[in-house]
Amino acid sequence: MSLEGWTPQLGPYLTLEEVVEHAFDYRGNVTVVSTDGTETVGYLFNRDAGAPEPFVEMFDEAGQGPIRIRLADIATITFTGKDTAAGNSWTAWLERKDRERAEKAAASGA
Repeated sequence: MSLEGWTPQLGPYLTLEEVVEHAFDYRGNVTVVSTDGTETVGYLFNRDAGAPEPFVEMFDEAGQGPIRIRLADIATITFTGKDTAAGNSWTAWLERKDRERAEKAAASGA
């Protein structure tokens, strides 16, 4: 399952800290929406919830950075970029190989 396109709804069942963890694990760009409404699009590669001022760090779409954003300044994070890891799992590989074998067998008349 990919988070690509996900717009999390923060609330009592989903915290910003949980969304940050998902964004850290995500292999695509995210959009960090700040509390002042500005948006930063890029790759989130670091976070520290235990720092005196918890933060995330990211590179923007142009590769500039690192850009540090305090968690207190983040309204939400959306998963706007393509998930480059989607479809590259072991399960996906096995399914693709099974499909290719079935197609080859059908083509040969077996």
